[in-house]
Amino acid sequence: MADPRVTVWYDGACPMCTREIALMRRLDRRGAIRFVDAVDPATECPLDRASMLARFHAREGDRLLSGAAAFAAMWRAVPVLRPLGIVAGLPGFGWIFERGYRLFLRVRPRLQRAFR
Repeated sequence: MADPRVTVWYDGACPMCTREIALMRRLDRRGAIRFVDAVDPATECPLDRASMLARFHAREGDRLLSGAAAFAAMWRAVPVLRPLGIVAGLPGFGWIFERGYRLFLRVRPRLQRAFR
């Protein structure tokens, strides 16, 4: 297995998040992503835990990304999703994806209850 190119921190207490990460693990056949449960008290996080859980975070190289940029980095690491990750990183498109992500954050608590 290759060294992970991207590290992703996710909310392991969120049923919706764990389902999404399970899907990403299946798609990541090359092992390009290191998945880290930010809820686990033994986990070291680059920011305080509350900040890590408030938004989606990923490290790509030496850059810590959050929100839509973090999703784009994760998508770029998986061949089947790479085109989406590239588009999400293009000027103008990143802004659109971030706006969508912020809208998602508003409804996330209701979605989490639905997944329980």
